[in-house]
Amino acid sequence: MATGQVVLGIGTSHSPMLNATVEEWPRFAPRDPQLRFYDSDGEPATYEALLGRAAGRYDAECTPEKFAARAGAARAAIDRLAQDIARARLDALVVIGDDQKELFLDTNLPGLLVYHGPTVAHCMRPPKPEWPDWFAAIQSRYYLEAGRVEYPVAAPLARHLIERLVADEFDVSAASQLPRGEGEGHAFAFVHRRLLRPEPVVPVVPVFLNTYYPPNQPTPRRCYAIGQAIRRAVESFPAPVRVGVLASGGLSHFAIDEPFDRAIIGAFRDKDAEALRSLPQRKLNSGNSEIRNWVAAAGALEHLPLQWVEY
Repeated sequence: MATGQVVLGIGTSHSPMLNATVEEWPRFAPRDPQLRFYDSDGEPATYEALLGRAAGRYDAECTPEKFAARAGAARAAIDRLAQDIARARLDALVVIGDDQKELFLDTNLPGLLVYHGPTVAHCMRPPKPEWPDWFAAIQSRYYLEAGRVEYPVAAPLARHLIERLVADEFDVSAASQLPRGEGEGHAFAFVHRRLLRPEPVVPVVPVFLNTYYPPNQPTPRRCYAIGQAIRRAVESFPAPVRVGVLASGGLSHFAIDEPFDRAIIGAFRDKDAEALRSLPQRKLNSGNSEIRNWVAAAGALEHLPLQWVEY
């Protein structure tokens, strides 16, 4: 009997800088004091302390010419990902992302949730009161300018995935509608807005990991196992579906740790599962926490070679 196959894997940042124009890039320098920063050892640090440690080493990178080149490379990479998805002729795309208290609040913050409604809503989210106007404008670009769109969900596959995760002894939450009638959060909206084009839109299976908020963040080892279970679920689906798995978010931010990122990419390339399972949790806080989404995707993509990277 024909069954499902995972035929494509993707990991991508969904940084607001990918929504910004080159002229807006310099505005990211003065950081929000509410952001949580960590140094390369995973210890809490202030922005001023990190700036002092940098000691001007990156000043040469902060020029209009360098910004333009890097922004162009990033846009080209996003376009290439969209083309890869289109060429893969997918029947469904499993999107592993996190929710930053957009939908799930302290009243109920699931560690792992699979959405299985027939569609998922996409609509503009109101800006946070503390955002300056320029940042609110950039954040708005995760969404269509007006109206509400119901994007298709691969609901039968999503329900099968939930059932198989339960059979594999994962404690998984399930939702068939979004809380409070809202639209999807930015980790998933970025995929619809920038990668799933043109029409028809590939049906998605939204998988939420609570990467960000203690105390119920899954460990890297658990994330990798979740990815492996997702692939087993796809391969046991009783129909010949072609499925992609996409990690939305990461790697290191808000303070970039390039050696750490390069080591993680190397583990993807070398299929070094134990290196990914053993990532130190102290280095997976704040923005870096989204690396968990990549680790989960890596677990689902053990059988596929790494084809290309734009870092």
